Amino acid sequence: NLAASLAAAERPVLLVDLDPQANASSGLGVRLPPGDPSSYHLLLGEAQVADLVRPVDLPNLALVPASRDLAGAEVELVGQDRRESRLRQALAPVRDAYEFILVDCPPSLGLLTLNALVAADAVIIPLQCEYYALEGLGQLLTTIRTVRRSFNPRLEIEGILLTMFDARNNLSHQVADEVRRHFRHKVFRSVIPRNVRLSEAPSHGKPALLYDARSTGAQSYLRMAQELLS
Repeated sequence: NLAASLAAAERPVLLVDLDPQANASSGLGVRLPPGDPSSYHLLLGEAQVADLVRPVDLPNLALVPASRDLAGAEVELVGQDRRESRLRQALAPVRDAYEFILVDCPPSLGLLTLNALVAADAVIIPLQCEYYALEGLGQLLTTIRTVRRSFNPRLEIEGILLTMFDARNNLSHQVADEVRRHFRHKVFRSVIPRNVRLSEAPSHGKPALLYDARSTGAQSYLRMAQELLS
């Protein structure tokens, strides 16, 4: 949704799906059968990024899709040299071709996420407004510090994006207040609410912006894109 909103602002965007669940891909209407060229082959050095880029139904947006094959990538990379730098090397030829390259990561802090952090200039941390999300945030920040120290000293935290915010729920307000108190200027002003249209859009293979541009969810991502651009 953020990639689509940046593209709608006429910024060239490449979205790289690095999650074996491939939600970013299916949310743009791309579902790959096992064996089709995907980000899995990119990490293993079996395909070039230019050969994997697919246009989608939104101008200025392109996708490197994921498939279920990606679930085996961590095991296959374990014994290989510079395994944490595979994505950085693979994306080098197209870094200047896009204003934004967004990498959608799996929720775990394994080798796939490590590759994304080593390749990145900055991290946007989506944080669900739920209690257990705060525990996961601490683990992620520790990982980011390790990556800075060992692999990517230029890595910055662009900001924390509060998601699944329910204004009717006291816990949502408590989590949001606590995050803002601890991280202050690192928390985006934009907040992504719980929204039915946001939940429905992926099942139609569309970002919220194309599914229902007037919905609260789509508008919140447009605001987030503008905040990022400003």
